[in-house]
Amino acid sequence: MGIVTNAPPSAQALSREDMEAILDVTRALAAPFDLLTMLAAVTAAARQVLRAERSSVWLHDAAPDVLVLKVADDIRDVRVPVGTGLVGACARDRTAINVPDCYADPRFDPAVDRRSGFKTRCSLTLPLVDHEGRLVGVMQVLNKQGGVFDAADEALAHALAAQCAVALARVRMIEALIESERVHQELELARVVQMSTLPSAMPDVAGYDLCGTFLPAAQTGGDTYDLARIEQGLLIVLGDATGHGIAPALSITQMQSMLRMAFRLGADLETAFAQVNDQLETTLPQDRFITAFVGLLDAAGHRVRYLSGGQGPILHFRASSGDSVRHRPTGFPMGAMPMPARRPAAAIDLAPGDLLVLLSDGVFEYFDPDDVAFGEDRVEAVLREYHRESTAVLSDRLLGAVRAFARGAPQQDDVTMVLVKRCADA
Repeated sequence: MGIVTNAPPSAQALSREDMEAILDVTRALAAPFDLLTMLAAVTAAARQVLRAERSSVWLHDAAPDVLVLKVADDIRDVRVPVGTGLVGACARDRTAINVPDCYADPRFDPAVDRRSGFKTRCSLTLPLVDHEGRLVGVMQVLNKQGGVFDAADEALAHALAAQCAVALARVRMIEALIESERVHQELELARVVQMSTLPSAMPDVAGYDLCGTFLPAAQTGGDTYDLARIEQGLLIVLGDATGHGIAPALSITQMQSMLRMAFRLGADLETAFAQVNDQLETTLPQDRFITAFVGLLDAAGHRVRYLSGGQGPILHFRASSGDSVRHRPTGFPMGAMPMPARRPAAAIDLAPGDLLVLLSDGVFEYFDPDDVAFGEDRVEAVLREYHRESTAVLSDRLLGAVRAFARGAPQQDDVTMVLVKRCADA
């Protein structure tokens, strides 16, 4: 039968030589190791200090609640559910298990012996618990040279296991920090790429006042806008990709680049929109799409022709009446499905003082602490009050109204605005 110990004997029972051996292991574990190197050092130290034939370390994978054999003399990556075998029982009960005759213990699982060809005679198994009380793994030593593991061996093993748990927690924390820094650098690179696609300055269009604003909710966002003079007219784009982070940022940048290329190659609005949609449909994952307004302003005729894939409402503020006309999208989001035929563009005619207002969901769906959305009516109220101001001032007024309404509630979605105003005195 096995001997179960719940606590290590007093450290005072350790000999001077044993204490020096443990301190040597402690110094070794304080060195900067990667995970596998550190675990190899632990198993080597366990064999030396405990005079065992073999030693191993099993790491706890919390999600499936299994133990994974990471370092052993001849095999690794064996997976054992917590509660199975001696290592599983040790992990489940979080107590050391000293077994003088393993094949006589019903908890012993001989499967690993059969796989490795090693014959286990006796074993000492200890849980590895970090400073916050979380199980991080199990350490096991096998076959004491010249006998079985005794109380003095248990004391040494407890001291070694405590140091191993601390070192293991430290290595995992360092690896997590390195991974976090890697992700941070990738996000920063994606942010730089995304921001570089935005207009560095507003284009100069006679008789018009233009403004674009982009405030991502995170380091990178799924929104974009474009205002650029091209051969076909003034290109006006506002896009919103599903999700946040690197993938949506890259998707929206891809869409913007393809639109610019299509127009540069001489495509008209309908052709460019259809071709980019079909390209996105083949490259985006099935659960991803982009809502996008793509329009061309004829500054001489004061008409905006546009196609809107799921992006709406499109607000046309009319200065003569002080009201806003809400236009719906002309089709489904870009990349959601192939476009079987070219859609005809819709049009908006801008009178003196009129505004074309394109806003992402981050404005309309900015929620206050009571879970009330800012909504379209509040946007239109700001337009009525400040439509005589420049578009830059109007953008600031609209942002100020959203933040005052939010009363400190955090920004949950990207906020993007494109304002195109036909000057009243043109």
